[in-house]
Amino acid sequence: MSKFQKGFLTGAATAAHQVEGNNVHSDYWAMEHMQYSSFAEPSLEAVDHYHRYEEDIKMMAEAGLNAYRFSIEWARIEPVQGQYDEAEIGHYRRVLECCMENGIEPVVTLMHFTSPKWLIEKGGWENEETIGLFANYCRYVVEKLGSYMHYVCTINEANMGLQIAAISERFKKQMMARMQQANSVKEAAKDVEGSVQVGLNMQKMMENMQKQSTENMEVFGTATPQVFVSARTPEGDLLVMRAHQAAKKAIREVNPKLQVGITLSLHDIQVKEGGEKIAAKEWESEFSHYVPYIKDDDFFGLQNYTRSVYDADGICAAPEGAPLTQMDYEIYPQALENCIRRVAKELDIPIIVTENGIAVADDTLRVDFIGKATDGVAACIRDGIPVKGYMYWSLLDNFEWQKGYSMTFGLISVNRGTQERTAKPSLAYLGSLQEKTGAGNL
Repeated sequence: MSKFQKGFLTGAATAAHQVEGNNVHSDYWAMEHMQYSSFAEPSLEAVDHYHRYEEDIKMMAEAGLNAYRFSIEWARIEPVQGQYDEAEIGHYRRVLECCMENGIEPVVTLMHFTSPKWLIEKGGWENEETIGLFANYCRYVVEKLGSYMHYVCTINEANMGLQIAAISERFKKQMMARMQQANSVKEAAKDVEGSVQVGLNMQKMMENMQKQSTENMEVFGTATPQVFVSARTPEGDLLVMRAHQAAKKAIREVNPKLQVGITLSLHDIQVKEGGEKIAAKEWESEFSHYVPYIKDDDFFGLQNYTRSVYDADGICAAPEGAPLTQMDYEIYPQALENCIRRVAKELDIPIIVTENGIAVADDTLRVDFIGKATDGVAACIRDGIPVKGYMYWSLLDNFEWQKGYSMTFGLISVNRGTQERTAKPSLAYLGSLQEKTGAGNL
């Protein structure tokens, strides 16, 4: 008997910049090509999903998946402020049509970290004007493509800026504490990179900080460009929520039938003796304070990879001997069920797991991780929690932001010399969990 029944969305996820290639109008493209870049390497052609999406979508369908979460790239749609590219809208229309032709339900994200370069030059994600500019973009996309969709995520991991701010501060403190030790910066960087669910290169960021300031002035017109994953102020955090609400309003005005939500990056926050207050504060920052802004959404996109454990001194290192991913996360698939249950206590709307995955070379570990994580999802459903989908991160081995191509999350491997795809056993395994009756709707 299949683990997930008719109507459940079982799929995989990608982000445009990480897979499409040649996203030349975006802020990330500019940062990747700076002399003092924090990126291990530039994205370049990525895995050429822009041209190979049909092959990739068919591989999903043939494996038994029925849903695909992907993003539409704002920098492609609006490369110059106020000038929309009809050819790029046509491209994403073809992607959506390909999903429909293959029985795949698209779950579309409108902003997955990357922004048009011009937006950052105007002040980026700390600038009040961004709220209206983002809503205008979302309105345009839905006017053109809304009839091809059912589910829209406005913003990916809206809380990432606060997480970056927190780990940046922690990194500085750890670096100071290690100043007398060999490899102090390297070790401190490794400690904090494993506590945030995005590919960061903290050591390179800190080492290049002064040189980057000068180059940022040349590239963006400011020493401190406010890209989406910059360390965010409380005011900027609120701005992102207001941008989400403005986008949701615009989307519903155009197409009230669309299901609209947002995604947050959540850890399974656990407590050791003495860490109760710290852990409670972390959950409030990571999730609870957003509830007033998202409680009227149509669904919530939950993204989880691991747990965070707190004691009286703060966040704890992974237990000695615990298996770690390539990202230095603890391998802990039980975290997903714990997060779902905790969210459901505070937010009374349907949940879609929009990201959950593991970066490892050994695919048997990935299969085991998916099995245990989805066991937790199924247990939540049995208990009446309205979980409507599970999207594994990611469909393809791809560009993991500042870490480049060294992290292998994918269900499908890619030879970047030839762009040849090879399905891993985990792809078929994930597909086997879904009853073979086609995609479902909320």
